[in-house]
Amino acid sequence: MVSSSSTIAVIKNQISCNLGTETVILEPKTSSYYGLNDVATLVWNLIQTPKTVKEIQDAIIKTYQVEQEECERDLWELIENLQSRSLIEVQ
Repeated sequence: MVSSSSTIAVIKNQISCNLGTETVILEPKTSSYYGLNDVATLVWNLIQTPKTVKEIQDAIIKTYQVEQEECERDLWELIENLQSRSLIEVQ
């Protein structure tokens, strides 16, 4: 189960590139592409080195001046999505 103290990192064998403020990731298992908006790109860039969910949330709030509840909800959704596609590791 993922918690605010869980550490998140991208998988090692992924391929991704930034396109302006967005990111495109090649999902290695299915060879599908997955696109990230600007906020998700911030998260993706942060987790190139392992970060806790709390550290990621704090960075989003600082950068985008979003309410904590909205940030938490959207971040959990993103983490679930990335995890279901096997694009991140959770520890």
